Amino acid sequence: MSCENVKAYLEGVGFGDRFTLRETVADTVANAAHTIGCTEAEIAKTMSFLVGDEVIVIVTSGDTKIANAKYKATFGTKAAMIPFTRVEELTGHAPGGVCPFALRPGVKVYLDVALKRFPVSHASGGSLYATVALSPEELEKITSPIGWVDVCAIKEA
Repeated sequence: MSCENVKAYLEGVGFGDRFTLRETVADTVANAAHTIGCTEAEIAKTMSFLVGDEVIVIVTSGDTKIANAKYKATFGTKAAMIPFTRVEELTGHAPGGVCPFALRPGVKVYLDVALKRFPVSHASGGSLYATVALSPEELEKITSPIGWVDVCAIKEA
């Protein structure tokens, strides 16, 4: 159901042609990069958090991790990811398919500046098999984020 909602959302905002349903699972950054044929950094991973009672998602590059000090400076609290068993209930998407489109009402979207390093990134399309290719500007346009944040750091190899 989530996948169909995302596809309908994208069609409604004029980006339905960016939605790709794949035969190979793209549930993790590594799997998605392998399936698409891009680097892990070019995957736009969406992580879900609780900030008090608010549900937020942060979209960042696949080669990053949350930088705790930056996160706390931005959101005023320690990063608390949504428990796996509650992700779908709170965001509208199951783990592995969480994306910044067609979210439950009230979920706030933030885009991390790490995404601006690439002309195109590939986000989940609401299922383990769907992806969406967008530029940072297009992602900003169709997700209506609260804003751009700098809360991540590139993972060390």
